[in-house]
Parts: sequence; C-alpha cells; structure tokens
Amino acid sequence: MKHLFYIFLAILASVTLNSCEDSLQSGSSLVEGQVEIVIDSTFTVTGKSIPNPRLESRTVMQLLGSLHADGYGAFSSEIVCQYMPAATLDTIRVKPEYIDSVKLMLTMTAGGFAGDSITPMGLRVYPLTRQLTTPIYSTFDPKDYYDPSVIYGSTTYSALLDGATISADANGYLLKSIGVKLPTSLGVDLYNEYINHPQTFATPEAFAKFFPGLYIANSFGEGRVTRISSNVINVYYHSIHPIADEKNPRDTTVYHVGTYMGVTPEVITNNDISYTMASSLEERARNGEAILVGPIGYDVEFEFPAKEIIRRYREQAGELAIVNSLSLDIPAVDITNDYGLMPPPYVLLVKKSEKDAFFNGMKLPDNVTSFYASYSSATKSYTFASMRDYIVDLLSKDEVKQEDTEFVICPVLASFYQSSQTSNNYMMYYYYGYSSQSTAQTLSSIAPYVTEPVMTLLDLANAKINFSFSRQTL
Repeated sequence: MKHLFYIFLAILASVTLNSCEDSLQSGSSLVEGQVEIVIDSTFTVTGKSIPNPRLESRTVMQLLGSLHADGYGAFSSEIVCQYMPAATLDTIRVKPEYIDSVKLMLTMTAGGFAGDSITPMGLRVYPLTRQLTTPIYSTFDPKDYYDPSVIYGSTTYSALLDGATISADANGYLLKSIGVKLPTSLGVDLYNEYINHPQTFATPEAFAKFFPGLYIANSFGEGRVTRISSNVINVYYHSIHPIADEKNPRDTTVYHVGTYMGVTPEVITNNDISYTMASSLEERARNGEAILVGPIGYDVEFEFPAKEIIRRYREQAGELAIVNSLSLDIPAVDITNDYGLMPPPYVLLVKKSEKDAFFNGMKLPDNVTSFYASYSSATKSYTFASMRDYIVDLLSKDEVKQEDTEFVICPVLASFYQSSQTSNNYMMYYYYGYSSQSTAQTLSSIAPYVTEPVMTLLDLANAKINFSFSRQTL
C-alpha cells in the first residue's frame, strides 16, 4: 500500500486541474488503477447580520468628525489619548522663559477622510484630569476624565490642501497638518519637569502620571470624518548664543521646534464613537440580509458547510485521497448612500467562539480557525483562498462540533511588513486606490477596523465554495 501511495503522489504532479460549476472527475489511466481530480462547487451558505456595538481600538489611526449619510446613518468620533514623551529635550542655552509657544499638530494624508472636503468643522482640546485605563472601548465616555471649563485650545479646519499646512512624507504623499495652539505654560511645565524630574520621561507610564493626555472633541460642523495618522505636541522655543567678538560683543537668537511628545502604539489612544444606524439598514438586517457595517454596526455570522464537505469527501475518497484546496468567494454589493461609503478594504473570517481571543491575543490568521481577505474592486468580492488546512484539521477529528462550523466576518485593518523597495502599500491602496508594490509583502498585524465608516451587503446566496481533492481508484 505504501508503494502505491508513492506512485499516487508522483502521478499527481502531472495532473492538470480544471475548474467547473459542479462536481467533476478528471485524471489519467494507470496500469493498476486511475487517478482522478474531484472538484465540487455545489455547496451553499446562509448567514445573518449580528450587532457589533463596540470594539477595542488597537491602532494609532484616529478618527475625528461627524457625518450623516442617507442609507448609512449618523456617525461621529472623538479622541482621547495619552502620549509617549521624547527621550531627551534640548536644554543647551535654553531657559523656561525661552519657551515661545506650544502647538498640537494633527496630520492627515491628502484624501484621508470620508465625506465633504470643504465643510468647515471645529474641534476643542481639553487636558485629561486623570489617567486612562485599559481595556478601553469605542463606547468610552470621557465625562469623568476632563473639566469642560478648562479648554486648552480650539480651531476650525477643512480637508482642503491649503497652502502652508501642506508637506510631503518620505514616499511623496501629501500631508496636511491641523494646528491647535495650546497654552505656552504647558511647554514651560514640561521643560521644568524634565530638568527637575527626568525620570518622568523614562516611561510612558511615569509620564502619564504627570500628563494624563488630551481629549480632542468636535465643537461644531457635520459632513466629514477625518483620519488622523499622526498626533504630536510641538514646543517652539529659542536659545541665546553669545558671539565671540571683542570689538562688538553681542548675542544671537536661534529658533527651534521640538516634538516633546506624540501618540505611538505603546500608549493608550481611543476613538470614542457614536453611531445611529439608518432605519433602512436595520430593516434589511431584520429581513435576513447579511449586512456588514463598520467600524461598529453589524458583523455577519454564518455556518460553513464543513460537515457536508466532509460527508461528500468520505463517500468519494476511497482508500487513497488527498485534499487539494478549499476556497470561499463572497460577492460584496455596494449599498447606496450619499457619501460614497465603500466596502471595508479587509475582512476577517474567524470562528465565532474564538473572535475575542483573536483580537485580545493580537493574533494573525492561521488558516485553520481564522482567515483574512482583501476587497477586490475588479470582482467586487472577498476571496478566502487558503482554507485547505481548516478542512484537513476537521478530517483528523473524531467529531466535528457545531462550534467548528460557526464563523463571523468582520471588518479589520491589515498591516504589512514593507521591504526597502516597497512603499507603504496599504496607505497607497487606501488613499489612492492603487499600489506601487514591487516586492512581496508579509502580513504583520490584524486589528479591529477603526478607519472610517464602511458598509456592504455580503451576497451569501451567490457565494461560491470550491473544494477539490485527488483520489486513486485501484
């Protein structure tokens, strides 16, 4: 039997696969038997929308603003955040009284928003009065963490690329900075704390005890949600330098800017999200449609027909068989709205019983209990192409339990390792709709989706499962 198995493997290398809509057998004749490729795409799936009322933010991407879109609903997001302090501050020929001004700088990429670029909107900045705690969720209410009467600063802004606020990053992407003037006394206090207690700047935990962070709130306006990709506090100061000139002794003033702190993945940051879903979406979900809405709103739950796949496999496999592939393709249908909201760029397919553990453990898809797919604008679908290990794992079990077949699909943010020859492929895809990727990229993280409002209808009735295996008939 072992000898026949090795013959079987050798012959598989020369067999050409052909796809089809229904079960199909193809192969070549042998002296002692026949090798066949069996392809089955007749399986069906059904599912439903399930509420996803909150999520835990695990990204430095911050959302600010509000919009109301017909067909989607009313969405708003504000920000609470701690800061990572600078490791060192410039103290050479600098005194506290040389601190000139302080600014909060919120940076967005050109096109980094959902809604209307022109609409003027306002924000206010409040200092937090106590430290944020974890875990922290999108439903967080900051009312007990700040004093409404103490406003650090305010400004109005749009998403237009207007003059002096524009710069470019290392990859050439245009950036717009939203500046908010903060009290100069904040810069003085930070400088004095660094001089008198440098250990405060040693860790983000120690720094948060001194400076708990900021609450960045919407003050007026509606029609845009802006993606803030960078959040730093700059201190503008000068230093006095004597000029060694015996005939004309004098001083010269040199002006500087130092980034005293910024939001990084190591500190707590959260999008405080409020969402009132459109009644039309709720009605469609009640009627059984599989509506996917993010960042919060609806996930989609469905039962994968693993038991039926295994039943057919065992009925047809015979003594010698190998599973070749298993994939799931789900069409994604646009939902009409007046702001052009799109399907999420990435989705996660994960066993329902393991969803919380996946995000809490900051795991990557293992292609056994969890999978991810990107949205294809060409085919308007999500394709989970690597599900073979999942069905092979179930075939090794004595019993397939119900929890093994129950899955959830939810929007996610996928990040990748980039080589030196590749620009930030995700940012290019998201903001510009194309990629300059020149080498392969490797998935580095999957996080709950906190990027902008998205929605789509998953057309499970037209989803296609393709399952294939090879068998030898003696």
